[in-house]
Order: sequence, then structure tokens, then C-alpha cells
Amino acid sequence: MLGFMLRVPGTANWRGWLTGAAALMMADLLTGSGWIQAGILNSANLISIWAAYLILSRVSDHVLGLHHPISILYLLLAAAGGGAAAGLVGMLANPYLFDGSMLSGFTFWWITEVVNYVAILPIFLTAPIKREDSAGCHWQFRKQDILPALAVLLSCLAMLTIGGPGAVAFPVLALLWCALVYSVFPTAILTLLCSLLALLTLSDSGFHHNVSGIDDAALFSIRLGAAVVAIAPVMLSIVTNHRNELMAQLRYVSMHDALTGAGNRAAFCQEAERILAQNQFPHGVLMIDLDHFKQVNDRFGHATGDQVLCEVARRIQNCLRPTDQLGRMGGEEFAVVLNDCQVQVCKEIAERIRLAVATQPVTLSDSRQISVTTSVGVSFVDKGQSKSLEFLLAEADGALYQSKESGRNCTRLADTLDNTQVNEAKPAKQNA
Repeated sequence: MLGFMLRVPGTANWRGWLTGAAALMMADLLTGSGWIQAGILNSANLISIWAAYLILSRVSDHVLGLHHPISILYLLLAAAGGGAAAGLVGMLANPYLFDGSMLSGFTFWWITEVVNYVAILPIFLTAPIKREDSAGCHWQFRKQDILPALAVLLSCLAMLTIGGPGAVAFPVLALLWCALVYSVFPTAILTLLCSLLALLTLSDSGFHHNVSGIDDAALFSIRLGAAVVAIAPVMLSIVTNHRNELMAQLRYVSMHDALTGAGNRAAFCQEAERILAQNQFPHGVLMIDLDHFKQVNDRFGHATGDQVLCEVARRIQNCLRPTDQLGRMGGEEFAVVLNDCQVQVCKEIAERIRLAVATQPVTLSDSRQISVTTSVGVSFVDKGQSKSLEFLLAEADGALYQSKESGRNCTRLADTLDNTQVNEAKPAKQNA
């Protein structure tokens, strides 16, 4: 109930609370409890849920979804708070319902709810939800991903075969392996299954009945051990996945231009050299430069110039194929490597880029419009030929210089190719 209210906030209203309370009561009544007993037990449940909800409903969605290491602190705090709230009711109800002491009532109910929250709540908080505006959750399965789950299965078989109080620790190493490989959701499911199996194994072994006088202490220890076993893999999975997210962000930042999102110079050159080194296909290289860009900065300011650069980069990217590489070489200059591309196709893509920029003004955030144009230089290396990236960039840059000399807003081929201008257009005036 708590997980549902947190994941679907619209249900956390008086209707949701009444529906949840009715469902809890019906479950107890159908399983043999009387009205008074069911009322007392479920009042503890509802108070526990309320206490935990007060804590978790105030955290951000990122923390609530267990995407940050601090999430585990909030999870433990909510488990402890919800368990303590249930323990207060148990302290009063235990003498009446079970002829036990108030202290044992508080202790038993508190640790029971802590185990429940720690073992079950992470599953609901991390369960993937397919929304209407998203494509859902897709996990690419690899053959090696089955090994951690197989290790959990083998450890559980060993736990069932050997038994004893130490059996609760058998799956720990396998679960920690799962935490390093899987996301939090499957790790939480496997952890819950192992915790339940461990509790059943210890219960069947009769361990806590073998030592007279310490039944409550043994039961407390067993449940607390189950909570520790449940939280450790989940905690490691949260930290591991958070680290992986940070590494992915760092990798993206190190390879992309912060302003335009295009590849930065170093990453572009590295990928381009890898493509050219294959020598299996013909490739084209484009050099693209915005015409009179300094005038845009001088007249409208550098913030406007940044908006223009971002929009031009987006239009260039839209003209490319998935296998092509775009990079920002510096300032207003971009470069493109066209993978597996004949000369004629290179010219067509270059001209498509030029027209995509020139035919539609750039609309700024304040609704002003600025017309910009580009000049493009094209170089080419055929299949089997050996030309370095530096040489191809120099050829394309020379062709770009010729397009500038020819009046801008046009595409030129390198001298080693057909030097015919492609669809040259007159320079467009800069206007706002």
C-alpha cells in the first residue's frame, strides 16, 4: 500500500486510505481473524504506513526511486519510523491479544515491520512503469547475465540442503554479485526471495526452540539477520548503479561539446580515425562554417550566437545518417565524416545541410528570427585508398575556403575531386 501511494501519488487521498484499510481488513477477516483482532492489527498497519509515508513523500523522485546512495538512508529511516509506529500499537495490543509483555510486543512488531519494509518496499519503488510518453524499460540480456542468478539458485539449494542458523548467510555473496551486475529492481526481487527462503529454513529447523528461555531473543536475532541480508545487496546495487550513471555522464561530457551536443574535437577525431582505418568503404569528410558569424555575435550578443550554434548543429545532425559522425571543431566550425558514402551522395548530403540552414531562419527564445547560411567543403577517400584524417580535413578546409571566396552559402569539392560548384547560391543577407 505504501509503495503504491508513493509511485502513484494521486492515490494518496482519503479514498485511497479508506480503500487500503478496507482491503487490509478483508484480508484478515477472510483468513480467520475476528473483527476486534483484525481492527487492532490493521490499525497498527495503517499507522505504520502513515509514519513511513510522512518520511518518504517529502523526498525527490530521484531519491525515492533509489537512484542515489542517500536513498538507502531514507529507506532505513522510513522502515525504522514505520516499524516504531507499529511497535507502539503492538506494545499496547500484545498483552491483550497474545498474553505477552509490552516490551516483547514493541520489539517483535518493530523488527517485523522493519524487515517487511526493507525487503519488500524496494521492489515497488524501483519497479519499471511504462508511461504513455515513454517507450518503457528495455533491458538488453547478455548470456553472462545469467551467472549471478544461477549462483543465487545454487546457494539457495545449499541453504535448503545444509540448513542450520548459518544458512541465512549462504546466498549473501551471490546476491552481492547480482548487485554488481543487475539494476536495483531484479536485485531486490532475488533478495526478497532469498530472505523468505532463509526465514522458512530457520523456522523449519526449529533452531530457536532448542534453547530454553531465549525464544524471543532468537526470533528477534533471526529477523534482524534477515533484514541485514535484505538491505546489503540492495544498498550495493544502488551505489553501483549510481556510479555507473555518473560514469556514463562523465563519458558523455568528455566526448561531447557542452554547448551544441555534437562530438568535441578530440572525440570526433578519434572516431573518425577509427572509421577511416577500416579502409573497407568509401568515406567523405565535410567542413562546415557559419557565414559572417562574428556579425551575429557583435550585433545580437554571444548568448544569441550560442542559440544559433545549437540550432545549426541540430539541423546538421538531422541531415546525417545514423552511421555518420558530427563534431564541433571550434567556434562556428563543424566537421562531418560520412561513413560508406560515394562522392555523389557526399555532395547531396552537403547540399542538404546547406539548404537546411539557409532556407529557414533561426527562431530565438524571444521569438526573434535570424537568417544564417553556411559554407561547406567536401573531401573524399575511395575504398582501398589511404588518406589520413588530417589530410582529408585539410582538403575539405581548402574547399571550404574556396566556397568562402566564391561568395559563401555554397558547397565546394576539394581540388582532387570534380571542382564543379554544387547548387551555388547567392549570399543571404543577415537580418533579424
